[in-house]
Amino acid sequence: MSDRGERIARWLRERADDAGARGFVFGLSGGIDSAVVARLCQLAKPQRVLGVLLPCYSHSQDEEDARLVASTFSIPLVRVDLDSTFDALTEALQTAVKGLPTQVESLDIKQQMPEANVKPRLRMSALYFIANSLNYLVVGTGNRSELTLGYFTKYGDGGVDLLPIGGLLKSEVRALGRELGVPDRVIDKPPTAGLWVGQTDEAEMGFSYDTLEAYVTKGPSAVDKAVAERIERLRKVSDHKRALPPVGPV
Repeated sequence: MSDRGERIARWLRERADDAGARGFVFGLSGGIDSAVVARLCQLAKPQRVLGVLLPCYSHSQDEEDARLVASTFSIPLVRVDLDSTFDALTEALQTAVKGLPTQVESLDIKQQMPEANVKPRLRMSALYFIANSLNYLVVGTGNRSELTLGYFTKYGDGGVDLLPIGGLLKSEVRALGRELGVPDRVIDKPPTAGLWVGQTDEAEMGFSYDTLEAYVTKGPSAVDKAVAERIERLRKVSDHKRALPPVGPV
């Protein structure tokens, strides 16, 4: 294993020990980020890790890839199907929004995003239930590229105890994945948050991870001006995601 992998695994072990936690729980999505996190957690606490499949109208290929990762590294796995929970909750929420009092001004927004953000928030609730039951820590899968943009759901996949790959760019996560033995088909698949059918990270962001990495490592002048402005705008409007809630004056 590389020095980087060893450092992160040691850091995870120290954080768990400091918190008095027995181990780690994480969602396995079938993507490269969760695969790398899973293996690092296993290296930190070999007998105290649990992967969780959390399908919520998800693509079957994602579950197959997640199971491949778990099988490759012999990681214990449980499955929590969130389809019916999602249906019940979003139906109740839609009813509430449609029945808002007349004095509450409504907005003409796409319904897709509010509903899509319910999925990662349900997943995080499930992970914390399991973690609390085992005295484990919830380990997130966000990388530096995503954190830079705020490309995560607040109190969803951003609601975790630890972010072990939060300092790594996407290309660095892929490289570490190869060193750790993550299956090639997981490393090479297009990144997606699985928010809706056909969704991919790069299509939603409007630029590639390579472009974002050039911006982060070399500065705005390294990318097209319009792209740099979009990245800067996304960073600004997502500042609240990377900070604790502001506390009002006494």
